[in-house]
Amino acid sequence: MKTHPEAGYGVTELPDGAAIVARFRECGAFAREHNLRLSFHPDQFVVLNSPNPETLAHSLAELAYQATVAEWIGADTVNIHGGGAYGDKASALQTLRNNIERLPKPVRSRLTLENDDKIFTPADLLPVCADTGVPLVYDVHHHRCLPDGLSVAEATERARATWNREPLFHLSSPLAGWRGPKPERHHDYIAVRDFPDEWKNFTLTVEVEAKAKELAVLKLLAALG
Repeated sequence: MKTHPEAGYGVTELPDGAAIVARFRECGAFAREHNLRLSFHPDQFVVLNSPNPETLAHSLAELAYQATVAEWIGADTVNIHGGGAYGDKASALQTLRNNIERLPKPVRSRLTLENDDKIFTPADLLPVCADTGVPLVYDVHHHRCLPDGLSVAEATERARATWNREPLFHLSSPLAGWRGPKPERHHDYIAVRDFPDEWKNFTLTVEVEAKAKELAVLKLLAALG
């Protein structure tokens, strides 16, 4: 609602706006105290390479707002997918580059790109990351669903090289197994065999994308030993 063209509002317009911001900052202090890394992942309607001017305007506004909240709580990433191909993947990627260049510093300094399971692979996005300085959030599940010729080891190393801080990667397991229908769907938990061996030898933040959330994290930690 915050960035809705008709119902949108500014935080200063809210009766308790200052208190809301203060509470966000308290959350950030709690996260720092407990060594928790915070990350934002705007929804699928945030498309930075959309040819629709209204969609792009909304996306820019939403990214600006989320970067503001990220500042309040100390989140260092605002993660999005590459967007659509619109019949010409090369042109779509160039539009993505161009629009990243338009972003204000609070957004661009936190922006990350993630490979998806339908359109843009790590091999597609890595050149954009190299050109813009935006890190790649390597989603190994998506890469397994949409391979591109890079091995997991190669994609891991190249994605790591895009980061100027601790890398952040995504992990999930398919709901019905890799041979089941729609392997892109996420399971409640993580199969430990899906955790890449290549990730075990360096410091890394792994976001577990599983329906059971914290229970899935605890089960994976126990399985990894």
